[in-house]
Amino acid sequence: MTRVIGIDPGTVSFDICGLDDGHVFLDTTLPSPEFAENPQTLIDLLQSAAPVDLIAAPSGYGLPLTAITDFGAAERFLFTLVDERERGRIPVLGGMGKMIRLMRESGLPIVFLPGVIHLPTVPEHRKANKVDMGTADKLCCLALGVFDQARRYAIPYSETSFIYAEVGGAYTAVMAVAGGQVVDGLGGTTGGPGYYSLGSMDGELAYLLGTFHKEVLFTGGAAYIAGDPALSPEAFAERVDHDERARVAWEALLEGVVKSVAAELAVVPGPREILISGRLCRTAKIREELARRLSPFGPVRRVAGIAQVAKEAAQGAALLADGLAGGQCADLVAALRLRGAAGTVLDHLYIQDAEALRRRYLG
Repeated sequence: MTRVIGIDPGTVSFDICGLDDGHVFLDTTLPSPEFAENPQTLIDLLQSAAPVDLIAAPSGYGLPLTAITDFGAAERFLFTLVDERERGRIPVLGGMGKMIRLMRESGLPIVFLPGVIHLPTVPEHRKANKVDMGTADKLCCLALGVFDQARRYAIPYSETSFIYAEVGGAYTAVMAVAGGQVVDGLGGTTGGPGYYSLGSMDGELAYLLGTFHKEVLFTGGAAYIAGDPALSPEAFAERVDHDERARVAWEALLEGVVKSVAAELAVVPGPREILISGRLCRTAKIREELARRLSPFGPVRRVAGIAQVAKEAAQGAALLADGLAGGQCADLVAALRLRGAAGTVLDHLYIQDAEALRRRYLG
């Protein structure tokens, strides 16, 4: 019997899912601004659920299964990719930095999970010059997808196969699973536009911007194209029929997902399903139109979770924590080859200044 917790550090909310011998005992959400202002609220919640065998912590861009006791300066940078000078500019990322000290002091059994790029199941050539192939929370979504498809069709994990589109409250990521293993991914900053994020950036735009702040990556998405960054996804969907800028944003967002899924079909042709999830998929109009546009590629289904409140990534994190602790999902962890995760997100760069970047940030 295991008692574990998984956490999803979303841009809009922090979601927490706990499993006790496979049964949900904790299912809640915490607004990200509240966390940013006072990270202790998350620690208090975790301590109230103790004792636990393992907690899958908010892991950002991912680390190769690193315990909180082994978390140092290099890990602090790698899991947020935020320069020391900028940590105060993005409240949530600043809050995550403060969270590390509080987590270490808490004495809780905490582990940081890898991202897609850390997995040995992703071929090296697909990692070339990539940093974001899917952050740790997106990998957790894939874990839920593997678990859900295997359960739905009564098949072993090794027979699962799908393209996964996670259309979140800020970023969109599209990833591929074949034979129960993650084989590729277009992360929130390497694929199509998200609701807040512009997605992949034109190299010429990056040049013209010169040195730019991290928060630029949180801008330029559908809400910005529509002309109202404060616009909720629900209001955005309602505005599309009578507002030209909203219609342009709608097309950019949805067509971006379709193009990313089409690209992943080159890696996994004929997947069993196209799975969708994320904050925007909770809005019926967006979900239904996305499903309609993706249907030529195969059956489209919103991933079925194990909890009611916590988002998919938190649920997947709980499943992985359970497997890492030796629980019912040990075979899921083995199928994903999670324990074989290795390296850093800066290992696969071949540009002119790659070595200088590694020396600067890794020493």
